[in-house]
Amino acid sequence: MASLYFHIPFCKQACHYCDFHFSTLATGQPEMVAALLHELELQRDFFGPSPELQSVYFGGGTPSLLAPEQLGRLLGRASALFALAPEAEITLEANPDDLDEAKLAALRQLGINRLSIGIQSFHGPHLQWMNRAHNAQQALQCVPLAQRAGFHNLTIDLIYGIPAADHTVWQADLAQGLQLDVPHISAYCLTIEPRTAFGRWAAKGRLQPAPDEFAAHQFDLLADTLLAAGYEHYEISNFARPGFYSRHNRHYWKQGPYLGIGPSAHSYNGQYRQYNVANNARYVRALAQGQVPAEREHLTRANHINEYLMTSLRTQWGCDLAYLKTTYGHDLRTEAAATLAQWQTRGLIRLNQNSLTLTRAGQLLADGLAAELFV
Repeated sequence: MASLYFHIPFCKQACHYCDFHFSTLATGQPEMVAALLHELELQRDFFGPSPELQSVYFGGGTPSLLAPEQLGRLLGRASALFALAPEAEITLEANPDDLDEAKLAALRQLGINRLSIGIQSFHGPHLQWMNRAHNAQQALQCVPLAQRAGFHNLTIDLIYGIPAADHTVWQADLAQGLQLDVPHISAYCLTIEPRTAFGRWAAKGRLQPAPDEFAAHQFDLLADTLLAAGYEHYEISNFARPGFYSRHNRHYWKQGPYLGIGPSAHSYNGQYRQYNVANNARYVRALAQGQVPAEREHLTRANHINEYLMTSLRTQWGCDLAYLKTTYGHDLRTEAAATLAQWQTRGLIRLNQNSLTLTRAGQLLADGLAAELFV
């Protein structure tokens, strides 16, 4: 089984926190779609013979800016080149301001069966502060609109750790998210990245990030609230009702092969990783010349071990110790015995005969803990 990702590098405007690759110039969309189709053709053998796609994911950027006809061309060509598994999960990331009845009906007709809606907050002042393109009313209306159009496999994105006097707004955001009755919620802590408006403000002293303790408390509120409402905390930033885990993202976390199409997209086939150029003009120009503008990194044993540690420790399933030992000859219990014993004492991990998982306290330090185990 394999997965396919399309990076659609266009946005209406730049959110102050975002450091993903995108352009606010919509004039290049037709040329970009043509380049994406061309790359898809050139990459048709990336997985080897007869791959079956379990998921297709349109991310970005803002994929909902594309016309349904453009999305249909991409999805149709992918279906022709790669066999789609029965009931394949086909996700489109969308912003609330792009969704109306006509657009939603067209998306359903294309075969898109899952929406990931970037709400981030239901609080108008926070949306304005982050420079989101939608307002609070659109944030409230988009989910019921999608549900009436027949989308029942829905996820919404929320952001916590926004500097504030207290946790009132975050608690209200969680309550509103639950009231919308979506089966999946992703929540991410606001991070201040250097190459963003927030990063520049912070460097000049115009922005003071929320203290770590403040963000950690909001993470606790998030987990406690959603677990009490029947959601399962299956990955650090992701909560789902039973049967509604993201198949596409779980495929990443389980280190399954995936092909990324578009500027800045990454790919992995078990042997090497591929990184497309993060520049729209260079990407389109290279594809016009019949070349995929990408670099490849052949993975060593250490690469495989480290990536498995980084991804597996983020999930509720954790690190399979037998898999590490059998597949890569790496006995984590022996190699990191002192470190693991210290973490157990601090209440950061759960360690049994078969697996290593992070506790709630450990999840707050996940990337750093994984890095300490790297070989």
